[in-house]
Amino acid sequence: MAPRSLLALLALAASAGALNVVRNKNFGKLQGGYLFPEIGRRRTAFAEKNPELAEKIISLGIGDTTKPIPEHILSGLVNGAKKLGTVEGYSGYGAEQGKGDLREKIAASCYGDRVKASEVFVSDGAKCDISRLQLMFGSDVVSAVQDPSYPVYVDTSVMMGQTGEVNKETGQFDKLVYMPCAAADDFFPDLAKVPRADVYYFCSPNNPTGAVATRAQLEALVARALKDGSILVFDAAYAPFIRSEGTPTSIFEIEGSRQCAIEVNSFSKYAGFTGARLGWTVVPDELTYSDGSSVRDDFNRVMTTGFNGASNIVQEGGMACLDPEGKKEIDTLIDYYLGNAEILRGLADDLGLDHYGGVDSPYVFVDLKGHSSWDTFSTILEEAQVVTIPGAGFGPGGEGYLRFSAFAPREACLEARERISKIDIFKGQ
Repeated sequence: MAPRSLLALLALAASAGALNVVRNKNFGKLQGGYLFPEIGRRRTAFAEKNPELAEKIISLGIGDTTKPIPEHILSGLVNGAKKLGTVEGYSGYGAEQGKGDLREKIAASCYGDRVKASEVFVSDGAKCDISRLQLMFGSDVVSAVQDPSYPVYVDTSVMMGQTGEVNKETGQFDKLVYMPCAAADDFFPDLAKVPRADVYYFCSPNNPTGAVATRAQLEALVARALKDGSILVFDAAYAPFIRSEGTPTSIFEIEGSRQCAIEVNSFSKYAGFTGARLGWTVVPDELTYSDGSSVRDDFNRVMTTGFNGASNIVQEGGMACLDPEGKKEIDTLIDYYLGNAEILRGLADDLGLDHYGGVDSPYVFVDLKGHSSWDTFSTILEEAQVVTIPGAGFGPGGEGYLRFSAFAPREACLEARERISKIDIFKGQ
């Protein structure tokens, strides 16, 4: 009888339809799908509709690296895996904050004496840490984002309940502060016109615009955060692409930043770790909330409660990245991708379009002369079989732009330039 009763209950449950669990209402506010899966969906739909063209598709879209992991860095990953096969080298759970020697190496190699190892939290990537920071901040803070900006800042703010509904006229969420970043201002916000926020998110080199903030601009940003008593979350995931002398690669090069800033970084884009997953966040000891409690201690609690630490194998790869040999390999990878960016800047020139970035950044942001970014994306996919990223996917401020990613293979960039240059999208403009 028991099995029959169980089957009856299962049948009753199936017939009842939806579960009696209330959905998190904040997910209902999100606009469509997350940008990059949506790009993938459209690419797949095109390939299914045009199977004879599927193999011709070139991607200048999502910022996923394509060069293999170099030899010395790879040896770190291999040795890390081999250790787990020996009694002497085996390790189980590690410190949730990361291996002590890696934290020390990141602090010394990337920050000199500006950051302590105890302030470095090793993770599985900058994107993941942005979500963890949002979990720490909670729903009561007011967040500010660049417009256009990397979608994760906006979407995680929405998921956490920090925003109201989206304004159908502007495409912006109520209760979220947008910092307009126009080409005329080198994609840096006019801070005098930005309302106060509790948390400011800022990315340099920027995704998607490719803009790199100057020292003076970062000094103004830190001064604003200090004045407001706010926290600045600085996304430096593309910092090693900066080659221009005198341009800061870390917010902690700016005086006063330890009193207001958190920095996230990652090995993904410049060491080929998009699939291996390894990053870090720096939370200085000086950061305190209005009640005097430690921001670092709260982030430590998030990491130790909701994370079991980055892979031991991948952390060994991270150690190799920061060896002299690993740094040379990273420089070679960056040279390669910046060479691709130069080709894509040439493509924009071929089309007679203004463009930004691609010098100290792997992204080239192209002004479409008033054309719709999604329409242009579709035209280029259909007529040239090249995937790009529409600027509108990065917020209302990105409409009318297209982003090219330099992370494709060199031959793909050359082929994409040749194909797209033949399209008459902008004829007569």
